[in-house]
Amino acid sequence: MLPCDTGEVLNDYWPLAHLKLATKRLELRVPNDEELSELAQVAANGVHEPGEQPFLTPWTDLPPRERALHVMQQHWSRRGAWCTEDWALEMGVFRGDQPVGMVTLKARNFPVLREVKTESWLGFEFHRQGIGTEARTALLSLAFEGLGAVTALTEVFQDNVGSQGVSRRLGYLHDGISRDVLAGRAIVSDRLRLDASDWVPTEPADLVVTGLAKARPFFNV
Repeated sequence: MLPCDTGEVLNDYWPLAHLKLATKRLELRVPNDEELSELAQVAANGVHEPGEQPFLTPWTDLPPRERALHVMQQHWSRRGAWCTEDWALEMGVFRGDQPVGMVTLKARNFPVLREVKTESWLGFEFHRQGIGTEARTALLSLAFEGLGAVTALTEVFQDNVGSQGVSRRLGYLHDGISRDVLAGRAIVSDRLRLDASDWVPTEPADLVVTGLAKARPFFNV
């Protein structure tokens, strides 16, 4: 017979649900379904200025209700497809009890390549407050210091000034370009790279990680 404490069962079978990164202002955690719906509402309210398109997949062009549904379905899909070689860790970003956006740390062939990529979005009202930099720093600390990653990669549209700025401040260096098609036109992204040798470890007072020990097998580390 299974224990009555469903939280303990979840911890045994899906310990990622209890992985948390706490910074001075934020907490990053895998959202439960209630929190996911709150994060989806943040996305429905808008994540950038009208007319902008910062993502290669134009999900932010969807109507608000469909935009929220995209956030929820993508999260469920990534959880369901998880394996130790190919994973995407989506975490909600919370300031106190307030949901402000989501960040993703993902990898393919991680046991061999030890490379990660990051994605993120924030509700438009939370831009230009340093939240994106603080959240990405926490993710990178998890990757380099917690999981033994050797490289973090990202691709940013050349005209995405905000995301370019966050990456440069964190020490990413130019690593080439990529060309894709968006809305019927060619678009160029900068490939940016941050190696573990260039990463400055996070001060213990600036980040508290909980729940990693039980989650390690899910990353094959």
